Amino acid sequence: MPVVKPDELRELVARIYVANGVSDAEAEVVSRHQVGANLAGHDSHGVMRTPQYVSAIKRGDIVPGAEFVIERETPSTAVINANWGFGFVMTERAMNLAIAKAVAQGGAGVTIRFQGHVGRLGAYAGMAADRGLIAMMMSDSGRGPKLTVPFGGNTALLGSNPICIAVPSSRHGAVILDMATSAVALGKVQLARQRGEAIPLGWVVDKDGQPTTDPEAYWEGGALLPLGGDQGHKGYGLSFMVEVFCGLLTGLGYGVAADGKHNDGNFIAVHDVSCFMDPDVFRNQVSDFVDYLKAGAAEGSEVLYPGEHEQRTAEERSRDGIYVEDKTWDALQALEQA
Repeated sequence: MPVVKPDELRELVARIYVANGVSDAEAEVVSRHQVGANLAGHDSHGVMRTPQYVSAIKRGDIVPGAEFVIERETPSTAVINANWGFGFVMTERAMNLAIAKAVAQGGAGVTIRFQGHVGRLGAYAGMAADRGLIAMMMSDSGRGPKLTVPFGGNTALLGSNPICIAVPSSRHGAVILDMATSAVALGKVQLARQRGEAIPLGWVVDKDGQPTTDPEAYWEGGALLPLGGDQGHKGYGLSFMVEVFCGLLTGLGYGVAADGKHNDGNFIAVHDVSCFMDPDVFRNQVSDFVDYLKAGAAEGSEVLYPGEHEQRTAEERSRDGIYVEDKTWDALQALEQA
């Protein structure tokens, strides 16, 4: 398993995309988001997915250079058609638009549809928190293939449907909750498959609806479970609402389209803290709240705030390099030489 410096990995991935018809500017955005996921410790959303995205370009499921079209707009809202562009590129633009509207109007809501996989939501919500704003974001797979069974069901009818909330703080950086409403993101199962590792019980059921530790069972007709184990109705309820905001409200609808294309629909909400209270007071209170919780740690343990593990991992991997499993590294080398 090679260890690669982040800049070298970004440059490698960017070269692969440019060789496949992607502009330098878009290749930079996509590779930055992918390597950013690796830096944060979410290898499931990182460079491992490069072959998947290259294949999508060749099929026409991702269109480099696609037009970013605002189909409906008010001073505080926008409906965006991404025309099957890179999700990373289009969603970054959508978040910048939402931030600008929130700064001007106090709050903003943006929906976006018809785009490729957007990766890790925390990267986008963190953009707003770094500007001193609060951001909430949700995403689903539109009418692409489904991954997760509803609570009490035996058929995959939902996506992994992540939810992310980011807030600024004065001493701890952005505090970011970024979670799937399935028991785990599918990329985690895919990563275990790549590495030949077992998965924990409670992540996946096989084609017969039985719990399994074999990641291969998912691709043999299995499905993800909703978040919560025995309390899976809670994860299912959250997933249901993500479908409403990101499938119905975006105009994508629900179910699976005949073409089976992955299609991330997003709902973004950004709020200006200054409309509610002094932003400096709020940031200080968030940091004080973090310290209050950390003081309650059990002996020999530690309380982490949401996003702290990712921040620490990013610092370590920025310094020491990123471990890339052999299968992924071999696939990247093959793509560069193709």
